[in-house]
Formats: sequence, structure tokens, C-alpha cells
Amino acid sequence: MKIAVVAPSCTLKPEAAQAIEAIAAARRDCAVVIHPQCFSTDGHFAGPDAERLAALREVMADPSVDAVWFARGGYGSNRIAEAAVSDLPGEARRKSYLGYSDAGFLLAAFDRAGLSVAHGPLVQDILRDGGADAAHRALDWLVRRDPATLEPRLEPGKRALAFNLTVLSQLLGTALEPDFDGADLLIEDVAEHDYRIDRAMFHVTGQAAVRRITRLRMGRMSEIPDNDPPFGSTPETIVADWCERSGIAFGGVADIGHDSANRVVPFDLHRR
Repeated sequence: MKIAVVAPSCTLKPEAAQAIEAIAAARRDCAVVIHPQCFSTDGHFAGPDAERLAALREVMADPSVDAVWFARGGYGSNRIAEAAVSDLPGEARRKSYLGYSDAGFLLAAFDRAGLSVAHGPLVQDILRDGGADAAHRALDWLVRRDPATLEPRLEPGKRALAFNLTVLSQLLGTALEPDFDGADLLIEDVAEHDYRIDRAMFHVTGQAAVRRITRLRMGRMSEIPDNDPPFGSTPETIVADWCERSGIAFGGVADIGHDSANRVVPFDLHRR
């Protein structure tokens, strides 16, 4: 199986690419090909918008590529997401796409276009503590759809969506907004103050489209900066409170987050 890596947001660190290539070589059930664009730089981004888009479209159209694995998060994939799904090549529809964080903009766009996407580890997660486990989890999903990689409370036959909360709040009302009807919605976030989590939850749960979900579950909210004075609520109480205010069922915790324990959430598990 051939898995292509592209960087729709920020530049991939060379040591991450080397580590992933070594893991894939040892497994012998896949070939991971790092697109040269992953190492481009243009200010904040892994190359200008046009270069990042061209690399993504190239691997989407390549008949030899079976899956596309996003290199890292950061910021930038929203700038190319609409263009990425314009006049989709037929080959794009037989591939699967994996990532999270800023790649959530692409997951949303690709899901709307009927492509097979999943929220799960990025390539650069290999550099985290426990990163090898994250890499194998990603490859086990991409190569053989191993059910052990999945978030454990996903329900076969039920649509699930998973997003970074900040990314989700920004894509609502845009052309990328997913179909929430009847879905389980899982959220996670990193490095956001409690008040920012509260503000994002106000916006997300206030949307009529989001209120059509079956339930909302909260993944890990990590690396939360200190607030002065203390905000007075924990992330879980914030999320539960906004669910109650909006009439959304709060389904408790989810095993996803910006860490090496991040589990896989396929958006189309209901179609498998």
C-alpha cells in the first residue's frame, strides 16, 4: 500500500519524516512517500498556497497512491480547502485521508465531497512522547482498518464527526460546514484558555445545524494556559453547560486529543 504525505499547513520537520519512513520500512506492509513540498517554507506555511494546493491535488489524482496522510497541523489548510475539492479527479474518490488539528478544514471539505476521511494522528506526532504508538495506530488504520485503532465508543452504523473545537467554530457557516444531522460530534483542543473554550462552545452550540447532532462528546483539552483570575469552571463543566443550554445531549468523554494517545475517528464508519 502506498501512502503519500503532504503538508497543507506547516513545514514537516525532517526528523519526523525520517522516523516515519523507518517505521514504514520495518513494517513492510506499506510504503510512505513524503512529498518534497512538505519541506518547503513560506513564512508560516509549508510553501505558498499554490504550492501546497498543487501537492495535495497531485497526490489526490495519482493512481498509485492509496491514502493521503497529512504531515502536521498549525494553520493554513483552510486557505486551500475549497479549491482542493473543485473538479475532483476520479482517483481522489478511492483514497482515504487522515489527520486532525488544522487538517480538520480539509476533513470537513472532503467529507462534504463524499471522500473517506478520518480524524487521527498526524505524521509529526511521531516526535511526541509515545509517538511511535501514534504512528503505528495511523498506519494500522490506513493499511488494514484495524478496529483496535478506533475511538472505543464509536457506534457502528452511526455517523461520527471529530474536530478541534477552535477549527470547528471557524468552519461553521462556511462552504466547508459538514452535515451534522444525526451524528455523534467529538471535540478536542489544545493551548486555549478556559474562556476561549467557553466562547467557542457558545458559538458552536448556538448553531441550528449543530443542534441536529445526536450527542456531543469531549476529548482532551490540554495545555490550558492559566487564567488570572481563575475562570472558575473546568473544560468539562464548560462543555456540559453549553450542551445543556442548547438542548444538545452531552455524551461524556472521548479518547481523542492533541497527543500520542489520539484515537481514530472515521467520519464514514457508518458506510463500512
